[in-house]
Amino acid sequence: QERLVESGGGLVQTGGSLRLSCAASGIRLDYLVIGWFRQAPGKEREGVSCLSNIDGNAREADSVKGRFTISRDSAKNTFYLQMNNLKPEDTATYYCAVSRWTAEAMCALRYGMDYWGKGTPVTVSS
Repeated sequence: QERLVESGGGLVQTGGSLRLSCAASGIRLDYLVIGWFRQAPGKEREGVSCLSNIDGNAREADSVKGRFTISRDSAKNTFYLQMNNLKPEDTATYYCAVSRWTAEAMCALRYGMDYWGKGTPVTVSS
């Protein structure tokens, strides 16, 4: 059965770090675009960081530039979001997804995704 499963969320203090993981089952990531999204209470879902395994292009939100890094482990069929220097405004439920679009289109939520994970909550205390 095809699915994405996130892990690694939790409670962290301002300035701390977390690494989120997204393990893919029944889905080969090699020819897809991978991405991380977040949704805070009362807000719309937004693209955080997206990376195309097809052409290598990447996109990320201005609010996370220099702090968050997306990466992939082909052998484990898993991708990650390393989050450093976390801020209270990063508090949200984080979702991973894969699509066949470009990294730009994916992070802009321009089209539907092939698969979504169920999300992992991140809380940054001040």
